[in-house]
Amino acid sequence: MKVNSASYIGSAVKKEQYPLGEKPEVAFVGRSNVGKSSLINTLVNRKGLVKTSGKPGKTRTINFFDVNGELNMVDLPGYGYAAVSGGIKEQWAGFIEEYLKKREELRLVIQLIDIRHEPTVLDVQMHSWLQSSGISYLLVATKADKIARGKWAKHLSDIKKKLLLPTNFKIIPFSSANGEGKADVWKVIMDHIKTP
Repeated sequence: MKVNSASYIGSAVKKEQYPLGEKPEVAFVGRSNVGKSSLINTLVNRKGLVKTSGKPGKTRTINFFDVNGELNMVDLPGYGYAAVSGGIKEQWAGFIEEYLKKREELRLVIQLIDIRHEPTVLDVQMHSWLQSSGISYLLVATKADKIARGKWAKHLSDIKKKLLLPTNFKIIPFSSANGEGKADVWKVIMDHIKTP
């Protein structure tokens, strides 16, 4: 997709605050600091649309962004940040699950996993939930520029083993530094937001 416009719409912590309208939505999930903001910014060619932070756990709301007036990209709070209190974690889990379960406009969930590391327990839990939910999802392995291309296959294989996925399951390596994987992610998004 050629992105001509991208803008912040608003934030929500409950259903009543979601944007009105019937545009298809693509949601991004992953642990804190895995690169969700950088991925969205790279996809829409806007460096500062989604605020990035060196401090994990900064996103505490569901944030909606309009792209070309054709779809919404939805940045969900990162999971698994240890310094966030248990009560806030439960609250986050509650409103994230409500969005994922009840948002009729949701067409695709993109789960981000750091290519350099084995999936965490929370990554595994989120992936299992997505598998059982019936929601279409895509796995993206972020920060691919941080390791040599020749090591990608081994790292992707390790991720698949941890998530109990078949060896031919597609995971897209991605880098916000050089745009690696951007076209592949867009292709999957477009396949899911087309009107049936």
